[in-house]
Amino acid sequence: MFIVRYKKWFIGFSAFLVLLGIISVGIHGFDYSVEFTGGSVLEVSYDETPAIDAVKTSLRDAGFEDTLVQPFGEQGYVVRTKPITEAQRKELVTAMQIGEATPSIERFNSIGPSVGKQLKTKSLYALIAVSLGIVFFVAYAFRQVSKPVSSWKYGIVAVLALLHDIIIPVGILTLLGTEVDTLYVVGLLSILGLSVNDTIVVFDRIRENLKDNEEKNTKEPFTTTVGNAINQTMIRSIFTSLTLVVVLFALYFAGPAATKTLSLVLLLGTIVGTYSSIFLASPLLTVLVSKKTKNS
Repeated sequence: MFIVRYKKWFIGFSAFLVLLGIISVGIHGFDYSVEFTGGSVLEVSYDETPAIDAVKTSLRDAGFEDTLVQPFGEQGYVVRTKPITEAQRKELVTAMQIGEATPSIERFNSIGPSVGKQLKTKSLYALIAVSLGIVFFVAYAFRQVSKPVSSWKYGIVAVLALLHDIIIPVGILTLLGTEVDTLYVVGLLSILGLSVNDTIVVFDRIRENLKDNEEKNTKEPFTTTVGNAINQTMIRSIFTSLTLVVVLFALYFAGPAATKTLSLVLLLGTIVGTYSSIFLASPLLTVLVSKKTKNS
């Protein structure tokens, strides 16, 4: 009941974090990878890694001035540049040979601007489609629950919580300068599934409590029903998410460099999603009931 009693504080805190996330994105913008903007990516590794300044100098001398060089793993570099031909790719690989340090090619991708634009559009459509699908699914699943909140409102609240779970991690990632690539988008889509799972667990407990109250002819305020549902599911939600958080921490700090973005997105999303399923989604339902009561 503590959470429902102070719901305005928790909802206000969530709104404040969402606002900060939006401001962060508005100021810093998204750092799209070449998968979205178009370009070429070369990943190489060395037995003895040369200094990054030496790599940048060698690329500049070879005519590759508009490039971005970043460390890759413990013994390699990632080079991002505009789309290049096969001949230019060979020149790029040659330029990566610094003294006696010969590079081993781990990956090379080249994507045109039109393909990158299509990928960006499809990613946005995927996020919208998943959100709409969740609204309809939750509304259908709770179709037999009409009092005191209509079934479709459960879906709307679930999506509002999902927006909260997406905007806050995106704001943090933007502040950290995380590059938006396909794994970033996969992480966001995964957050939608993970977060709505916890939210529906609480909603389902509310539905069961309402059903029990109706069968037993027990009259209690909706806020009490919601508070009991949160108390009954809170420990389960926290410990379930905690097991995932431990795995994601291990993956981020000990896993390969290629999965760091995905693990970081999922880590932030899991933490924020667990918070919203307990402190935001269900309290929002009680707000809708309060407004309905005032209007009637």
